[in-house]
Amino acid sequence: MSRVTKLATFLLPFLATGLTAFASEGVDPSAAKLVDFGHGWALTNSMITGWVISGVLVFLVLKLVGKPQLLPTKGQAVVESLLVGLKELFEPIVGKKAFPLAFPLLVTFFLFILFHNWMGLLPGVGTIGMGHTDAEGHFIITHPFIRPFNSDFNGTIALAAISFFAWGIIVFKIAGPKLILWDLFGNKAEKSETPGWLYPILALVFLMVGFIEVFSIAIRPFTLSVRLFGNVFGGENLLHGTGFFFIFYFMELLVGLIQALVFTLLTSVYIGLLCNHGDDHDHEPKSDHATESSH
Repeated sequence: MSRVTKLATFLLPFLATGLTAFASEGVDPSAAKLVDFGHGWALTNSMITGWVISGVLVFLVLKLVGKPQLLPTKGQAVVESLLVGLKELFEPIVGKKAFPLAFPLLVTFFLFILFHNWMGLLPGVGTIGMGHTDAEGHFIITHPFIRPFNSDFNGTIALAAISFFAWGIIVFKIAGPKLILWDLFGNKAEKSETPGWLYPILALVFLMVGFIEVFSIAIRPFTLSVRLFGNVFGGENLLHGTGFFFIFYFMELLVGLIQALVFTLLTSVYIGLLCNHGDDHDHEPKSDHATESSH
């Protein structure tokens, strides 16, 4: 018997019992602490997985691009084609003014989330680790060595927080506080075309709507993080609960791509709502005097 055959014979029962254990118990909502430093500080399996996959992603991009050339290599052409496709997708949403600031962020979000979603489909993810044997002789894995970064709620909260603070920096730099306040609380009705008695009522309505909009902005990090975590964590439970049935791999490939697009597109939409007011004219609020004189 060859060494490879012996190794496979040794590992298969271990992996099989791990799969059986997870099929019955599901995936733990909390990431496992692999190294606990105490006082709330620990290295979890999702953190280590996030660092490793991010390093692999950076290495692949650098390996594909290498030293950029005027006549691109095959790897450089692949990366350039991806960037061009994403540019055509995001630029009309965020607007030309915000695009130079927003594009690196959006590309990073898309690739980071996509690769971390798909890495959950690799063999051994969640099925290799430390554990114990139950009364029936099944090996129960309690501390898996590998866990997808996006299946940890802490990880998706971090992504959503970065998205939120980056959104704040970009919109304040491109739109400015005056346009932001007017977009939130300003009276959007044309005074010259609105009856005098109705104009102050509409101003009050837009003011109330502005406070609702502020609340919706404040909860964006929560909604972004919950949406991504719920879909990835649910996919992990589906794969483990069905014994890694082959057909669900294709479904999770699609879900991983869709969730990466949804997170990135929502971030771009949030930016574009305040920054993409057209590139050929200024949309700052007009004063009443300027509006009246124009008519």
